[in-house]
Amino acid sequence: MECEHPELKAFYRRYLQRCNAHRFDELAEFVDRDVEVNGDRLGLRGYAEGLAPVVEAFPDYRWDLRHLLVDGCWLSAHLMDTGTTPAGRSAMTQEFAMYRVARTR
Repeated sequence: MECEHPELKAFYRRYLQRCNAHRFDELAEFVDRDVEVNGDRLGLRGYAEGLAPVVEAFPDYRWDLRHLLVDGCWLSAHLMDTGTTPAGRSAMTQEFAMYRVARTR
């Protein structure tokens, strides 16, 4: 499938909105049921379960997109992740992620 640049950018931004709303049980629109992460097949459920501990530790956790590059069906994202613990301690980290999008729905 030929991937369209603007369509993929919009797709990824919708995915981030869903993640920032902490609606991980609603990621099937974006994440394949057989998704692999770092070479391990997690599946959609495992993928969503992997995000849950982050928002348990940081209830206001947020992924803020800084840069997004598209090359064919590949996305490369630079994010600034922030959150605050229930005790009021804040954390910030940079994240670099790559995704291969097989198709958008």
